[in-house]
Amino acid sequence: MTYTSIAVTCVVLALVLDRWVVRTRLTSTRDWWSAYAIIVFFQLLTNGWLTGRGIVSYSGDAILGSGRVQFVGDGRLVFAPVEDLGFGFGLVLLSCVAWTRLGRPRDGARA
Repeated sequence: MTYTSIAVTCVVLALVLDRWVVRTRLTSTRDWWSAYAIIVFFQLLTNGWLTGRGIVSYSGDAILGSGRVQFVGDGRLVFAPVEDLGFGFGLVLLSCVAWTRLGRPRDGARA
């Protein structure tokens, strides 16, 4: 399984859980997208620094583009593979869905 297929699966799974299984529907709110924009900025900053310096590397066979590291292009954005955005989206959304779900009071419970 490639990093690309794992990233796509993670995005789809997170959206399905958010929208239809847990029904938190975070992705339908402006607050979610505003918070996620801040997260993406720092994700790109961190991933770019780690990948650009060679601390983290990816096999060209497992990602879109080649294994060649460049700032933008060839399947890269700020040195990191574009799959990192999808994978990060899924992880952040799943964490927020769990946090929201577990933080809700149960029926009959006092808040």
